[in-house]
Amino acid sequence: MPELGENSDLLRLVEQCLAGNSLAVRDFVSKYQGPIFGLCYRMLTHRQDAEDMTQETLVRAIRALHQWDRTRDILPWLFSIAGNRCRSLLTKRKNRSVRELPIEQVAAEPDREDAARNLGEELDRSLALVRPEFRQAFLLFHEQELSYAQIGEILDCPLGTVKTWIHRARKEIIEDLRKRDVLTEANYAVRRV
Repeated sequence: MPELGENSDLLRLVEQCLAGNSLAVRDFVSKYQGPIFGLCYRMLTHRQDAEDMTQETLVRAIRALHQWDRTRDILPWLFSIAGNRCRSLLTKRKNRSVRELPIEQVAAEPDREDAARNLGEELDRSLALVRPEFRQAFLLFHEQELSYAQIGEILDCPLGTVKTWIHRARKEIIEDLRKRDVLTEANYAVRRV
C-alpha cells in the first residue's frame, strides 16, 4: 500500500488525468509503464506484443480511471487490466499456428554470466509453456512480490486458487527444465508433496 504522501500525490495525479490534463496523463504513463511492461513481457515473451499490450493497458486504464476504487492500491488494478489483455492475446495466438521457440546451444563450459543468462533464457522458455493464468500468478508473486491476497484480487479468484496456480506453475517449469536436461536431480532437489 502506498504511503500517505504517495497516495495523495496519486489521487491528485488521477484527478488531473480525469480533468484531461495531458501532462498528468504523460506522468501517469511514465510512472506505471515499466512495471506493466515487465509483466506483459514475461507473460508474452515477445517485446513488440508486450509494448502493444502495455500501451493498450494504459489507454484502457486512463479511460477507466473513474472506475478505480480509490481505497485500494492502483498497481494491482493496472496488473489486472494488463493480465486480461495478455491472456486475450495468448488465446488469439493459440488459435493461430503455434510458433516454435528457437533452441539455443549452450557452450560446454560457459562462464558464470553466460550460465546465468542461459538459465534465464531456459526459464523463460519453460515459463512460456505454462498456462496463462498460472504464469500471471507466478510472475505477480515472484517478480512483482505481491501477496497471495493481492494476486487473488487482481485475478478475481480465491486465495486457495492463487496458491494452487503458483504451485502448478513452479511444478510445470521444473518438469520442463528437467525434461530438457537443464535441471537434474544433482543440481536441484525437489521436495515431494
